[in-house]
Amino acid sequence: MKKKFKLIDLDCANCAAKMEDAIKKIDGVEDANVSFMTQKMTIVAEEDQFDRIMQEVVKVCNKVEPDCQIVL
Repeated sequence: MKKKFKLIDLDCANCAAKMEDAIKKIDGVEDANVSFMTQKMTIVAEEDQFDRIMQEVVKVCNKVEPDCQIVL
């Protein structure tokens, strides 16, 4: 399953790259893309695990960029 999310207050491309790398390490994530230019995030993951995965994504993103919000 592939879902796209809008990001608010993502401050730099380096942070986007760090977030993307961390998301890709989450169990069940097949692919992830975080774009600083478009302020969007795309996640490909197992549909039945998507809620759990998104909870972990939010935690990981808050560690890298505390001011960034994911519009779920």
